[in-house]
Amino acid sequence: QVQLAESGGGLAQPGGFLRSSCPASGFTFVTSALNWVPKAPGKGPEWLSGTDVDVRDDQYVYEVKGRFTIARNNANNTVSLQMNNLKPEDTGLYYCAKARGPIVVVTATPKLEFDHWGQGTQVTVSA
Repeated sequence: QVQLAESGGGLAQPGGFLRSSCPASGFTFVTSALNWVPKAPGKGPEWLSGTDVDVRDDQYVYEVKGRFTIARNNANNTVSLQMNNLKPEDTGLYYCAKARGPIVVVTATPKLEFDHWGQGTQVTVSA
């Protein structure tokens, strides 16, 4: 049984930082790319960042490049997202999502592309 258990997140002021973590179990961790997919208020989930199995092709949407860092640890089956210089528009429920294969797929339809999702962790950026 695949499990993705996001934690971290929380409340931060603009310019602040947060870190979310997602320990995974129930599948062969090193065979799947992993992604963070936030759902902003009033919107559907939108792909934000992904990391491939070899940790050589981390990708991000333009809006978070230089501010967010995705990292995966194949030794302890965990993917994390370090979020720096946070902005109010970063607010959302952040899901960890497992890809069907080993490479990062930048997708406009994450619900179709990713086969397992966690429950999400809330990130709120507000003064």
